[in-house]
Amino acid sequence: MGHEQIRYLLEAAFPTPQASRNAPKPDGPHLRIHCLSVFVRDIEQSLQFYVEQLGFQVLSDSTHHLGRYVTIAPPDGTAVLALIAPKEDTEDYALVGKGRFVVFLSDDVHAKFGEWLSRGVRFSHPPQAEEWGGVVTGFEDIDGNRFSLVGLDSASREITAYKRAAQELEAARQVQSRLFPQTKPNASSLDYAGICVQARHVGGDYYDFLELGHGRLGLVVADICGKGMPAALLMSNLQAHVRNLCASYSMRPYIPIVIEQPQRFLQAVNQLFCETTSQEAFATLLFIEYDNANRWLRYANCGHLPALILRRDERVESLNSSCGVVGLFKDWTCSAQECGLSSGDILLLYSDGVTESFDGAGEEFGEQRLIDALQKYSGLAPEAMIRSIVQDVQRFSDGQQNDDITLIAARCS
Repeated sequence: MGHEQIRYLLEAAFPTPQASRNAPKPDGPHLRIHCLSVFVRDIEQSLQFYVEQLGFQVLSDSTHHLGRYVTIAPPDGTAVLALIAPKEDTEDYALVGKGRFVVFLSDDVHAKFGEWLSRGVRFSHPPQAEEWGGVVTGFEDIDGNRFSLVGLDSASREITAYKRAAQELEAARQVQSRLFPQTKPNASSLDYAGICVQARHVGGDYYDFLELGHGRLGLVVADICGKGMPAALLMSNLQAHVRNLCASYSMRPYIPIVIEQPQRFLQAVNQLFCETTSQEAFATLLFIEYDNANRWLRYANCGHLPALILRRDERVESLNSSCGVVGLFKDWTCSAQECGLSSGDILLLYSDGVTESFDGAGEEFGEQRLIDALQKYSGLAPEAMIRSIVQDVQRFSDGQQNDDITLIAARCS
């Protein structure tokens, strides 16, 4: 590809600010180019070039009637190349080595040039400054497919902004990971563990372990409406209210025959959540207060999916919803229920990212599969149990996770 052609392509890809403002903004479904095809003779030899010399990563590897098909991508970019090794008796075989129109963009062409040159990539010439403001060089793969490596100020600014956004997301992920419980309050009659596998860098699922005083433990699972960063901010808001109000909860005297305390606690949480969020914000929440000495629990299920209790005789019971979701109404009432646990019983709390995960045919994992998994892994320790259930869900959905997956498992001793 000539340097003038590259210039025209880049000007189209990175228009002036005025042209960008005047560009149409589609309101329909999202659309983007998935990959560019590069025809090669031998996949294994080509992978040595693209993976070992260019540092690309293999995304997929498959075979169809025309030949082998492997997708690859650079580790720090979004481009996807499809390496296709067509059979010699097909028309596509004539396309091997004819690739000419793939342009790689870098915010530091000279550094990338030096890196690839040290790995044995053969360039047609060193990076050259062009009159139109770009820096250009070129290279070929082992089959003669030609590529351009280009730097452009406007592109560099966009890449820098992309990197900064990625760094900020990673920082947000690390901050949010510290919001999940880092320690577990002692409960001699209950072995328990929790996990949250987020679908994105950050998410709206929340679980917690609370020290409630007087030998009581609090277990919490919540699911914020929405996804991504907005849900993560709401999640941190809810967590702060729960944690702050937890201190006043633990200072109140414990009267076994009175079950008003969970309601008052959650009504205060709901009041603060309403006051500090928009009218549309809400969360489903399941709160459990566990009495370590008596193996007794009180719970309030605020529009959340029912927790499961697997009794030692294999019976399954549900802790169903007892009131509405948190955050929609300031004038909100809450009711609590009670039940006991016996030695060997297992309690499982979860979010809808578990039961609503779906396979390629659109079928959901569902509650029954979750119950089957709970029974299958009932002999494991809680931490191993929830990790095994997560693996089952991920296998069912073929690794395509669309929502956060959160679980708490607890075994009564």
